[in-house]
Amino acid sequence: MPLVIRMARAGTKKRPFYHIVLADSRSPRDGRFIERLGYFNPLLPKEKTERLKLDLDKVQAWMKKGAQPSDRVLRFLDEAGVAKRPKRNNPQKAIPRKERKAKAEEAAKAAGAAPAAAAPAAS
Repeated sequence: MPLVIRMARAGTKKRPFYHIVLADSRSPRDGRFIERLGYFNPLLPKEKTERLKLDLDKVQAWMKKGAQPSDRVLRFLDEAGVAKRPKRNNPQKAIPRKERKAKAEEAAKAAGAAPAAAAPAAS
């Protein structure tokens, strides 16, 4: 039974509120869970302390038992100093699509031209 610490959506339409829960990874997002560990209210400003509440003792205890936090919950735990979130790097995302496409075409032309140029030189 792989356990995951994740967010379950609550609240009404266009007014999200999330419960941070421990659940079996196979259960639905808003469905059955084992224990509620806290909550997150994205509508409040970032300065408010009521925006995020986590029971860090319970979270640490469940993580010792093998529970894996989701990406978003891992961000919260990293801010709290409980877990370390590895830095991600996607250098392609910073390049606009047109430039990426042009670079790919140039690379394809260079790859296609290089074997043709190399073949007559070898003869």
